[in-house]
Parts: sequence; structure tokens; C-alpha cells
Amino acid sequence: MITTPITSEILRGALELEQTDRGVLPHRVPAWARRQYDGQLQMVETQSSGVRLVFRTEATVAELETVPTKRNYAGGPPRPDGVYDVLVDGTLVAQGTAIGGDLLLLDLATGGAELTRGEPVTQRFDLAAGSKLVEIWLPHDETTELVALRTDAPVEPVPVSAPVWLHHGSSISHGSNATHPTAIWPALVAAEAGVELLNLGFGGSARLQPFFARMIRDTPADLISVKLGINIVNADEMRLGAFTPAVHGLLDTIREGHPTTPLLVVSAILAPIHEDTPGPTGPDFTALAEGRLSFAARGNPEEVADGKLSLNAIRTELARIVAQRAADDPNLHYLDGRELYGVEDNLAHPLADNLHPDEATHQLIADRFSTLVFSGKGPFAGRSQVH
Repeated sequence: MITTPITSEILRGALELEQTDRGVLPHRVPAWARRQYDGQLQMVETQSSGVRLVFRTEATVAELETVPTKRNYAGGPPRPDGVYDVLVDGTLVAQGTAIGGDLLLLDLATGGAELTRGEPVTQRFDLAAGSKLVEIWLPHDETTELVALRTDAPVEPVPVSAPVWLHHGSSISHGSNATHPTAIWPALVAAEAGVELLNLGFGGSARLQPFFARMIRDTPADLISVKLGINIVNADEMRLGAFTPAVHGLLDTIREGHPTTPLLVVSAILAPIHEDTPGPTGPDFTALAEGRLSFAARGNPEEVADGKLSLNAIRTELARIVAQRAADDPNLHYLDGRELYGVEDNLAHPLADNLHPDEATHQLIADRFSTLVFSGKGPFAGRSQVH
């Protein structure tokens, strides 16, 4: 077996690789930005949503040795193991899980976390003979240290030829509740549109932090979308008076590096608990006692009049800001997230935990986004490899 060094030549979807004592850790946030925060983002940025190994080979066997980090919630049901998707020439041909690795136990009641280190795990994937393009998508909701890639024939890097779509969002963009990495809605859209996905969706963490704006500004991209709303309500960190200049600051900074790139602002999909009720959001302890993970709104709807942010308040302001700026920026666009998932969709596909869609709804959102954004007169129409 031939061991191929894991470098940025064959790993896509990460902004930086860190050499650890066990292997290579992909980061979706670079080190300079990681020094500016703590908390949940430290965990979710290393979860490998959209991160995949891409190479051409004649190998009939590929072995991937990793150290996954599983996470469970104290008092909650065990979470399923992350799934690795193996695509050959664009078709899903195999899946696997890495049983073992590290375990992170989170306590939603106290905010505590306990990490237990484990051992590396090796998975073997059998491949058909002949030259082929192989993609191994890492689990979207597990931290994955890459120890070794071994094959029975040489591996060749494949240069990126498709337009790069950079997408920033929250846990739904990250892929919450999808069962495997190519089933998250941004990955489904990218496959349908023929674009190269860079997924900067971070569970619980899309809160208009200035370093995200600088990251997007400094990252090459042909198409950019930013999905804003739910995490700002969840965290209850700002009121309307702070929200408006923060959005302008995000767009100003992105435009410093991408002055004419098509830029789409997307508001939150429907989330009934927060449509008119501001944050904060917290765990539903009644559900947790029953072994279910669910969330509840803890804000007071009457405070929206004083500037507290509900989803409807955010959508109204985002639409106003984009309309104002688009007068001088014809490549700036707005999409109401309820066009991706709205009232009727919630009746047919309710959010099981009050915040996150299931896998079928990821497909629904992807289909709607592809139609509204990449086809017809959509803001990204004609910008992909599939027409």
C-alpha cells in the first residue's frame, strides 16, 4: 500500500490544515480568526462539513485512518456515528463509519464539556478497476483528524476547475440532522449546479462576527452567499440598533475583496418558535428528560417593539438593507428563507427539535435553492458548469 501525504493538494473544503500529534486536523476557520473567539465555534469549525479528499487513481483499495471525535449530550440520546461518503466519478458508491476515536460529552444544563481520548480507526473502501475520480467526504458533524491515506496505486491531485461557491450560514447550512455529508443541502446544491463547495456553515455560530467577514473577503470565490438570522436570535446578543450596522459592516468588508462577485443574502427559513418571539433559545428540559433533544424560545414577543430581534424583524431589516444597497450594487441580491422552507412546508415536514430540518427537508431546501438561485433569472444563473 502507498501512503499519500494529506495536504491541501488533495483536501478540499478546509481553509487550513493543522499538524497534530496524531495526524492532520482540517480547520474551516484559519488560526488568526480562531484566536478571536472561544466556545461552540471551537468545536463546530473542526467538524468537517463539506471537507473531502479528492484525487484521481487506478487504485482498487483505499484505506483511510482517522481519529473521529464523537459528541454526546448528557441526559440525551446517543448520537449516531458520522458517515463517510465515497464518490467515484460523482456517484455515491460506498459509505462507512469510524467506530471509536475520541468522545466529547456536553452538558447543556451547565455548559460543561469532558473529552476522553481514544485510538485511531482505519476504514477500507473497495473501488472498481480503472482510472477514476475519487472523493471521500468526511462526516459533516464530527471532528476528524486524518492520520493516513493508503491506496494500492498512486494518487494524483485534481485541480479545481468548477466555479467556487462560498456559503456561510448556521447549523442548517452546516448540515444538522442530515444523515451523511453529501445529503446536506449545500452539498446537494453544489452537485446539482456543478460548482465547487466551500461550506462555512457553523452550527450555532453565524452571529455576524467581524472575522467571518474578513475570512470571506480574503478567500477566493466566484459566488458568495450568506445566510443570516437564526443564530443571532438564538444567542440574543444584539438589538436592531446594533444589527443594522453589523450587516452593513459584513457586506462592506466582503466587497473589499469581492467588489463585483454575485453576493446573495439569505434570511432564515421558517422556525415557528422564533418567528415573532425573540431569543434567547435554550434546551427544552422537559423533552430532554424524555430522552429527546429539543429547543424552546425564552424571549418575550413584546420586547420586539424595543428592538429585540425575532426572525420576522430580521427578515424585514435584511430586505431593506439589501434593497438600499442594491441600488449601487447590482450584484447584491436577497432571498427570503421562507421561500426555501415556509408555513406549508412546516405542516408537511415539521422541525422535530423546533430548529433543524430532517434529511428529506434538506433535499427540499436544496431543490428550492437550485431553482431560485442557480436557474432561470436567479442571481447565480449561468455561473455554474451545468446549464
